[in-house]
Formats: sequence, structure tokens, C-alpha cells
Amino acid sequence: MDIWYTLDDLPRVATRVLREWGRDRVFALTGELGAGKTTLVAELCRQLGVDEPVSSPTFSIVNEYDGAYGVIYHLDCYRLEDVEEAMDAGLEELLATAPGAVFVEWPAVIEPLLPPDVVFLRLGHDPQGGAQRRLNITGGESAS
Repeated sequence: MDIWYTLDDLPRVATRVLREWGRDRVFALTGELGAGKTTLVAELCRQLGVDEPVSSPTFSIVNEYDGAYGVIYHLDCYRLEDVEEAMDAGLEELLATAPGAVFVEWPAVIEPLLPPDVVFLRLGHDPQGGAQRRLNITGGESAS
């Protein structure tokens, strides 16, 4: 599924993602630098009841937020060298046991650890250079 949107549309897009795929699952976000991965995660977290600022956990690897429905995990795997490093950091267990939403930026290195029902959110810029962005969603069973 492809969704074209502008930043003003982001609340509507996040609502649709959560409505169609649910809040208790792993979402893997891909896209080049500046595609809007962290911005989308911030809006998804806001809609899940997170009151604090959401930022990319580039150096800490994992940020944990309290949401209205429980704990939300936000991972950034950009700095991980390999899957073994992810396992040493406890990401395998987190992905297998997290009771709520988990958002993973730069998931390629940990792809073998992702659950079978992961939802891939692929973000991209407008090829014409405009303000629109593209969100391609694959995987996971729709919750609706």
C-alpha cells in the first residue's frame, strides 16, 4: 500500500497506520536520511499517548516511552555493526517479548531478529522534488 502525504497530513497518516495495523506490533522504518522516519515515529508515539519529546535513539540504540497503552520502544540500529552486536544489546529479547509498539529505524542489520508479522514502513521523498512524501507499507496482517 502506498500513501502520499505532506507533513501537514502526518496525523492522519499515523492514525491510519495504527487503525489498520494495530498498536501492539513491531514496525520497521526504512528510508534515506531525512525521509521522515523519526518524524513519523514521533507522531505515532504522540497518538499512543506519549507526552514527552520523541527523538532518535542514535547513540543509545533504544529509547523507552510511557504511552497510554503501555511501554513503547523506539530503536535505531544505524550504528550497529552486525546482528551479534544487536543480540548482545538485548534486542532479540526485546523484539520477542515487548508487549506493545516497537518502532525500529534502520532495521536491515537486525532483520533476522524481526518477528514474522513485522510491518515495514518505507519512506521516501517526492521524486519530482515537491513537498510530498511516500509511505509504502508491507507485511503484517492488517488489524482491521
